[in-house]
Amino acid sequence: MSKTKKTVATPPWCPFCGQKVSKASDAFERKMHEFKVGRCQCGAVYSCDPTGKNLGSAIVETLVFACDNNWDFAWDLMPEDDYLTGRVENYDESTHQVVDTRNLDGRAVGGVLYFVRLHTEISEISKRVKEKKEQQAESVLDDAVAEMPRPEVEPGPDPSQKRKKANKKLVKELAEAGDIDSLVGLCFDDKKTLRLLQRLLYAPSEEERWKTATLIGAVCGRVASREPGQVSEMLHRLFEACSDSAATPWGMVETLGAIIGARPDIFGAFARHLLNYLGDESTRVQVVWALNQVAVTRPDLIRATPFYNLFQFLNDPNPAMRGQVARLLGLIRADEASMQLMPLASDDGQLDIWEEDRFNRYSVADLSREAVSRIQQGE
Repeated sequence: MSKTKKTVATPPWCPFCGQKVSKASDAFERKMHEFKVGRCQCGAVYSCDPTGKNLGSAIVETLVFACDNNWDFAWDLMPEDDYLTGRVENYDESTHQVVDTRNLDGRAVGGVLYFVRLHTEISEISKRVKEKKEQQAESVLDDAVAEMPRPEVEPGPDPSQKRKKANKKLVKELAEAGDIDSLVGLCFDDKKTLRLLQRLLYAPSEEERWKTATLIGAVCGRVASREPGQVSEMLHRLFEACSDSAATPWGMVETLGAIIGARPDIFGAFARHLLNYLGDESTRVQVVWALNQVAVTRPDLIRATPFYNLFQFLNDPNPAMRGQVARLLGLIRADEASMQLMPLASDDGQLDIWEEDRFNRYSVADLSREAVSRIQQGE
């Protein structure tokens, strides 16, 4: 008569010191796609991959977390020489237990706690580098803000004149004429103007959608100088619409990029949320285009996200994705990706990129070589 194996569940422990560890939690400065993290009393840090299927990303992010979120420093470290790794498998996040049978109450258990412990001298160097980097970042940001042209504040509605009412016909006519001045004025007269502009994104022509997206970006960039609130509301509506699995986000990701790119000084914090839509193949290229719009003037905002998740797309079957990612990595001077970019120098794939109200044709090879050149100039 067979005996059913009894499930043994125990609290997780640190593979370096053997002490019990607490449940991982969100990092204080949480970014998109991050895992929950924790620290052991012995100095080791760990992340929780509740499925055990994303260990590649968990390894990278745990090492970066151990290096005080300094990606450049983490990239230069060597396993064994600079740090040790360990893992605890069969971990169930919901109960914070290690389950030997990989099954608990009928649920499969396959989570992993991934540990990294820097050698003492490397840990001390990391802290010093972080302090120096923060000081330099403050100085660079101050200089960048000082050099950045200050947009003029748009004049408000003339109180002596009757305010105009926005309607579908009027907004469409102004949009088709590319009359940005009138649209900006109409936004101040009637706050439903931006909603009516958003409706124009539902156009059958891809080119029309791109034109509308960049037009909205230009309008919002000026409106935000006086009334950023109504632009912020539009951003929230667009993000909500993009997250609706039952709807097709026609032109919306592009519009997000155009708006954030127009005023990264106000809406730059929204850039990281664009990474949420990389998982959907229908919006993937548009996401990277949107990130490029921000990176043109504020590459630091993109570097503050887990942009290394984009490296995998340098091998994407779609040349549009390979080219757009290559261009982005060049704009943010991602020297971490130099080796991955070099093979694309002979990639003859073609792609169209929307810029200056039209599609321009590029080759992946040209964009890759340009990216490598930018990175080398920044070194």
